[in-house]
Amino acid sequence: MMSPETAGPITKYYYGLPSERKPLLRQSWDNKVYRVARKIKKVGQDDPRRIVHGLKVGLALTLASLLLFYIKPFDLLDEDQNGIWAIMTIVLIFEFSVGATLGKGLNRMVATSSAAALGVGIHKIAIRSSGAGRATVIGFFVFTMGAICTFMRFVPAFKPYDYGLMIFILTFSMVSVAGYQPENWGKNVQDRIVTIIIGSVIAIVVCIFICPVWNGEDLQNLIAKNIEKLGNFLEGFKDEYFHKGEYFPKSEDGQPLDNKPFLKGYKSVLTSKSSEETMANLARWEWQYRFGFKHPWKQYVKVGALTRECAYKIEALNSYFNFEFQAYEFRSKIQEQCKQICSETGKALKELASAVKTMTKPTSVNIHIEKSKVASRKLKLLLDIILLEDYNLREIIPPAAVALILIDVVPCIEKIANAVHELAYLAHFKTPDSILSP
Repeated sequence: MMSPETAGPITKYYYGLPSERKPLLRQSWDNKVYRVARKIKKVGQDDPRRIVHGLKVGLALTLASLLLFYIKPFDLLDEDQNGIWAIMTIVLIFEFSVGATLGKGLNRMVATSSAAALGVGIHKIAIRSSGAGRATVIGFFVFTMGAICTFMRFVPAFKPYDYGLMIFILTFSMVSVAGYQPENWGKNVQDRIVTIIIGSVIAIVVCIFICPVWNGEDLQNLIAKNIEKLGNFLEGFKDEYFHKGEYFPKSEDGQPLDNKPFLKGYKSVLTSKSSEETMANLARWEWQYRFGFKHPWKQYVKVGALTRECAYKIEALNSYFNFEFQAYEFRSKIQEQCKQICSETGKALKELASAVKTMTKPTSVNIHIEKSKVASRKLKLLLDIILLEDYNLREIIPPAAVALILIDVVPCIEKIANAVHELAYLAHFKTPDSILSP
């Protein structure tokens, strides 16, 4: 066999000497570890609550293990395997937020108890028959309940209970089939129900009382942040688009306009529908002093839908930053009204965002909207009297389209304001005076 010392230059280059390979391999391995470590660090920095969630799950598993260890000498459980259901329950239902954990925990406890009770009843009926008849009765009920519960999972009204229906099918089938083994059958079923309830209670208690993450607060902050992003865009658009130069504006600090934060902030609003709906559904399981059980979470989803409708118009507005030739003279004639629309709608959106976040009634939003509507009417009249023959059509199309989009933005802002006012009424938002007064 050819050794590295006697190999030619090509073979040495391909295989490398042992002393030459080790530093390269170590360096490559160190780079991979460093990249993975940076990604892990970034995940924790983006949301430190994720680190706390991991510690909470570990604590819940430890509490369940210790509890099962201490109750074992009292012979409360017939089999050691039954204690595994508590650990399994914690792993399956312990979610990041309180709403998700409560939903899964309550679904699992109710579904397990009801399915086990029904399975015991079916077993009592089946044991009155002979061997073949018993199998027929159990098979019939397993088929019927499995088919009905599976179909119910497709019904939209039962979506919040999807996990419970799945657990119901699993528990009912296991209890029914376990009836073929009559030895300690009833005690095993009872022990499994008890351990599942123990695991669910431990997970729920730890999730609620140790650094809880409320879906309601996350949804409220998300809606407020999305509204604020639209307000930031409109105010930034006013300063960047309507400039004194004749052609496409360049940033004063030398930064390309594509890198401006306000140009990218609104993009996340366009893809927030699924997050808002999921948070609203999970928030219904929660209760805390700020919201209560009857908080109008559906209204938040409505406000979010109207915010996305406005964001689509803003996306069209953003596309006109890329046009190089834009008539300066034409733009200067519509500049005052356009800037006023951007300014007033931006102020209105920021106040609406603050109202949603602090749960206070907006006071001066209607004033800003009325001013923007006045500017919109003036802009319409101005566009009607401008003669197209006096301008190059290619150059005036971009600023004219910007003006028309801004006119369409005003009704969208008004719809968002009306939805927030309705939310303030349904959720009993406080007035700013009542908050400041002793």
